[in-house]
Amino acid sequence: MPHHFHAVVWIDHHEARILDFNADDAHTTAVQLKHAASRGHSKLGGRASWRESEDTDYFDEVAANLDGIGEILIVGPANAKLGFLKRLQTKHAALAGRVVGVETVDHPTGGELLKYARAYFEKADRMLPQID
Repeated sequence: MPHHFHAVVWIDHHEARILDFNADDAHTTAVQLKHAASRGHSKLGGRASWRESEDTDYFDEVAANLDGIGEILIVGPANAKLGFLKRLQTKHAALAGRVVGVETVDHPTGGELLKYARAYFEKADRMLPQID
Protein backbone atom coordinates (compact mmCIF):
# COMPACT_ATOMS: atom_id res chain seq x y z
CA MET A 1 0.00 0.00 0.00
CA PRO A 2 1.44 3.43 -0.90
CA HIS A 3 2.15 5.77 1.96
CA HIS A 4 1.05 9.36 2.35
CA PHE A 5 3.56 12.22 2.51
CA HIS A 6 3.18 12.87 6.27
CA ALA A 7 3.55 10.38 9.11
CA VAL A 8 3.60 10.44 12.88
CA VAL A 9 5.36 7.73 14.86
CA TRP A 10 4.21 7.25 18.44
CA ILE A 11 6.82 5.05 20.09
CA ASP A 12 7.69 3.64 23.47
CA HIS A 13 9.84 0.66 24.45
CA HIS A 14 7.02 -1.85 23.82
CA GLU A 15 5.20 -0.73 20.70
CA ALA A 16 5.12 1.81 17.91
CA ARG A 17 2.09 3.16 16.08
CA ILE A 18 2.75 4.70 12.70
CA LEU A 19 0.05 6.83 11.09
CA ASP A 20 0.68 8.04 7.57
CA PHE A 21 -2.00 10.47 6.46
CA ASN A 22 -3.30 13.36 4.40
CA ALA A 23 -6.25 15.68 5.00
CA ASP A 24 -8.83 13.02 4.13
CA ASP A 25 -7.28 9.63 4.79
CA ALA A 26 -5.04 7.82 7.28
CA HIS A 27 -3.37 4.43 7.44
CA THR A 28 -2.15 2.87 10.71
CA THR A 29 0.63 0.33 11.16
CA ALA A 30 1.59 -1.17 14.52
CA VAL A 31 4.97 -2.64 15.39
CA GLN A 32 5.31 -4.66 18.58
CA LEU A 33 8.53 -5.41 20.41
CA LYS A 34 9.21 -9.10 19.79
CA HIS A 35 10.39 -9.81 23.36
CA ALA A 36 9.95 -8.25 26.78
CA ALA A 37 11.85 -5.01 27.25
CA SER A 38 14.57 -5.30 29.84
CA ARG A 39 15.86 -2.65 32.13
CA GLY A 40 19.51 -1.91 32.65
CA HIS A 41 20.63 -0.89 36.13
CA SER A 42 23.52 1.44 36.77
CA LYS A 43 24.71 3.52 39.68
CA LEU A 44 25.27 7.20 39.11
CA GLY A 45 26.72 9.14 42.02
CA GLY A 46 25.66 6.47 44.50
CA ARG A 47 22.02 6.52 43.45
CA ALA A 48 20.26 3.81 41.53
CA SER A 49 19.26 4.79 38.01
CA TRP A 50 16.99 2.80 35.68
CA ARG A 51 16.73 3.11 31.94
CA GLU A 52 15.13 0.97 29.27
CA SER A 53 17.46 -0.95 26.99
CA GLU A 54 17.30 -0.04 23.32
CA ASP A 55 16.33 -2.76 20.86
CA THR A 56 17.90 -1.92 17.50
CA ASP A 57 15.95 -4.64 15.65
CA TYR A 58 12.70 -3.09 16.91
CA PHE A 59 13.81 0.40 15.85
CA ASP A 60 14.89 -0.94 12.44
CA GLU A 61 11.49 -2.59 11.92
CA VAL A 62 9.76 0.72 12.71
CA ALA A 63 12.10 2.50 10.28
CA ALA A 64 11.30 -0.02 7.53
CA ASN A 65 7.63 0.97 7.78
CA LEU A 66 8.53 4.60 7.01
CA ASP A 67 9.93 3.96 3.54
CA GLY A 68 8.41 6.46 1.11
CA ILE A 69 7.31 8.98 3.75
CA GLY A 70 8.21 12.61 3.06
CA GLU A 71 8.00 14.16 6.53
CA ILE A 72 8.06 12.37 9.88
CA LEU A 73 7.02 13.52 13.33
CA ILE A 74 8.27 11.33 16.21
CA VAL A 75 6.32 11.40 19.46
CA GLY A 76 6.12 9.35 22.63
CA PRO A 77 5.90 9.47 26.40
CA ALA A 78 9.52 8.76 27.35
CA ASN A 79 13.03 8.35 25.98
CA ALA A 80 12.29 5.70 23.32
CA LYS A 81 11.56 8.49 20.83
CA LEU A 82 15.09 9.82 21.30
CA GLY A 83 16.60 6.34 21.04
CA PHE A 84 14.67 5.82 17.81
CA LEU A 85 15.87 9.16 16.41
CA LYS A 86 19.45 8.26 17.33
CA ARG A 87 19.07 4.91 15.51
CA LEU A 88 17.73 6.73 12.45
CA GLN A 89 20.67 9.11 12.50
CA THR A 90 23.13 6.23 12.84
CA LYS A 91 21.70 3.61 10.46
CA HIS A 92 18.95 5.28 8.41
CA ALA A 93 20.33 8.71 7.51
CA ALA A 94 17.87 9.36 4.67
CA LEU A 95 14.92 8.81 7.02
CA ALA A 96 16.56 10.89 9.76
CA GLY A 97 16.72 13.78 7.31
CA ARG A 98 12.93 13.63 6.93
CA VAL A 99 12.25 13.98 10.67
CA VAL A 100 10.71 17.40 11.22
CA GLY A 101 10.10 17.19 14.95
CA VAL A 102 10.27 15.19 18.16
CA GLU A 103 7.58 15.85 20.75
CA THR A 104 6.54 14.41 24.11
CA VAL A 105 3.05 12.94 23.89
CA ASP A 106 1.62 10.60 26.52
CA HIS A 107 -0.69 7.75 25.40
CA PRO A 108 -3.24 9.19 22.94
CA THR A 109 -5.95 7.25 21.21
CA GLY A 110 -5.55 6.80 17.46
CA GLY A 111 -7.94 9.67 16.79
CA GLU A 112 -6.16 11.98 19.23
CA LEU A 113 -2.78 11.15 17.70
CA LEU A 114 -4.05 11.84 14.17
CA LYS A 115 -5.58 15.15 15.26
CA TYR A 116 -2.34 16.16 16.99
CA ALA A 117 -0.22 15.25 13.96
CA ARG A 118 -2.47 17.02 11.45
CA ALA A 119 -2.37 20.19 13.59
CA TYR A 120 1.42 19.92 13.91
CA PHE A 121 1.97 19.61 10.17
CA GLU A 122 -0.56 22.34 9.31
CA LYS A 123 1.33 24.71 11.60
CA ALA A 124 4.71 23.62 10.21
CA ASP A 125 3.52 23.97 6.59
CA ARG A 126 2.40 27.56 7.23
CA MET A 127 5.93 28.37 8.38
CA LEU A 128 7.46 27.32 5.04
CA PRO A 129 8.23 30.08 2.53
CA GLN A 130 5.40 30.48 0.04
CA ILE A 131 6.31 30.29 -3.66
CA ASP A 132 4.15 32.31 -6.07
